[in-house]
Amino acid sequence: MCYHIEAAGTHSGLPSPTSQMEKVLVVDDSADDRETAAACLRDHGMIPLFAANGKEALDVIASQPPDAVLTDLYMPEMDGLELVERMRAKYPRMPVVLMTSRGSEESAVSALKAGALSYVPKSELKNNLCDAMAIVVSAVEVTRHREKTRAMLEHSESRYVVGCDLHAAAALVSHLEGNLDRLHFCDDTALFQVGTALGEALGNAVDHGCLELDSDIRERATAEYAKLRQERAAQPPYRDRKVHVTERITANEASYTIVDEGGGFDVSSVPDPRDPENLLRASGRGLMLIRTFMDEVTFNDRGNEITLRKRRAA
Repeated sequence: MCYHIEAAGTHSGLPSPTSQMEKVLVVDDSADDRETAAACLRDHGMIPLFAANGKEALDVIASQPPDAVLTDLYMPEMDGLELVERMRAKYPRMPVVLMTSRGSEESAVSALKAGALSYVPKSELKNNLCDAMAIVVSAVEVTRHREKTRAMLEHSESRYVVGCDLHAAAALVSHLEGNLDRLHFCDDTALFQVGTALGEALGNAVDHGCLELDSDIRERATAEYAKLRQERAAQPPYRDRKVHVTERITANEASYTIVDEGGGFDVSSVPDPRDPENLLRASGRGLMLIRTFMDEVTFNDRGNEITLRKRRAA
């Protein structure tokens, strides 16, 4: 099967979360940090709820369930890592996003492996929180509209072609997640993680492959990066480039090969995502999430093709 997905117009980011998500629980022992995060959420039409630690958070979730949780890692009584572990056991469909700060890198990696869906450095809340929550919203939307009917599958291979519009990429990610969900391939948390990894990989293919945007610009000035993205998405040769996605699913493995029509890059120059220090770098965030959430990640020599593999849990 081969599909072509491209929405009309160009956009500077993923779809706004305002129409799908209402309440987000902010968990942090610092009142100032809670209010900073809450202000960012309100700016994007979301309603913040509050808790000072993981124990309080579980009480709030039991009494007035939010759509998602945004939590700090270091807190008294119950820290963010334990909260993530408790939520995966009791509320597996409720996504968690971490707020990280210098010194919390190793705990953040543990929390991501335990079930957190994404993370945002506290220093970058104003610039990156909406993007992180948009990915969460996309994952939540898939679970809300999942089909009840399931099919038995021996082998499936599909090919898709996506243009330089991140809305189209987000639609494809939702479709790919739905394919896994209909097959009972993994639990809800793992499904969120696969969707996050695919969203990051597709975003990289569009931004850094087709549009040839430099990560250093994003590190220095988020607004300049967004403006350049919008300009290039309307200019040749960038606007005419495509991203080709091949999905292969067997009884035991799902793999996704993503190829962009850009010039490629030196794979050896990518910051090592296993180095906890790189958690604080905006440019290393996507690859960090991809490598953490997928079982195997490989690049071709040219640097314009990435293959992500997820094996079915025993």
